Amino acid sequence: MGRTENTRPRSLGFLGSLCLLTVIGLGGCSMTTERPIIIAHRGASAYLPEHTLPAKAMAHALKADFIEQDVVLTADGVPIVLHDIHLDSTTNVATVFPDRAREDGRFYAIDFTLAEIRQLRAHERRGADGKAVFPERFPAMEGLSGVPTLAEEIALIDGLNRSSDHCAGIYVEMKGSAFHHREGHDLPAAVLKVLQDSGWAERRDLVFLQSFEPEALRQLKYEHKTVLPLIQLIAENAWDETGLVDFDKLRSDEGLDAVAQYADGIGPWLMQLYTGVDDRGVPQLTDLAKRAQERGLLVHPYTFRADQLPPGIESFSELHRLFFQDLQVDGVFSDFPDRSRALSLKFSARTSP
Repeated sequence: MGRTENTRPRSLGFLGSLCLLTVIGLGGCSMTTERPIIIAHRGASAYLPEHTLPAKAMAHALKADFIEQDVVLTADGVPIVLHDIHLDSTTNVATVFPDRAREDGRFYAIDFTLAEIRQLRAHERRGADGKAVFPERFPAMEGLSGVPTLAEEIALIDGLNRSSDHCAGIYVEMKGSAFHHREGHDLPAAVLKVLQDSGWAERRDLVFLQSFEPEALRQLKYEHKTVLPLIQLIAENAWDETGLVDFDKLRSDEGLDAVAQYADGIGPWLMQLYTGVDDRGVPQLTDLAKRAQERGLLVHPYTFRADQLPPGIESFSELHRLFFQDLQVDGVFSDFPDRSRALSLKFSARTSP
């Protein structure tokens, strides 16, 4: 999206970017909010296995403002909704196709056709030891649902927007665009094709596109000339095994200046905004959100989990108060969209002191 085309007044920061947020969609779908937006992280993933259609339907029922889709491609180029480029953490692929792992022992989605992925069943995320990453959440049983395509998920959300009194947008992340390019596939182009076919490619107030890779976002803006708002995700350098992006530099003034040329916002890790408490128990905040908003960038940190609070934070409510009132972020990714939505209302700009 061009800077002058954005209908949200960014220069006013938190209040300006939210008070006039109006979403108009097909079938009379509309939403107005004066509070930070809530993005359902991988759906209602605190309650149901991530990135399954049941988790997305529940996120909609819990009135999330946006519902996230991580997208990778199949061998035949179909965008599917999956957090990893691998299938083994959240599906029974090792049971169904035991001989299809690569030399590193991982099962890559790009090595399977859509017809083959249709044979898989999704389950709660498991670690390398086979145990549930969040053992107190939904049981890590097999067989509740499959792996959806992006088109199927958009159809579900479109249908729920039409049949219910709630309007939700989509928040699409392209996972590993450079990896897909090396495998001979163009992930950003494939995602845009689905959005075009489903009628969402022009719905700039109902769609965000996000990536950790600046080149993918530049491709969307300059090559494909998308009108949709783009979000630069920010990780830690230690997490990026590819070494393709210097995330420390992205958080500098120079880096944020560069991001503002091609993106509409940033999605930082929450610990890049809050670093803990000092010896007196006082929260230590960085100026990243302030510096980003000064450049007209939205700030949507990740990930808010009631069952995995940051060090020094005693409650989910305190976490939201800190981010909504002290840091004044524009929205958050949450595994608990219902609880975050309630706290968004509680700590909104209108009610904050």
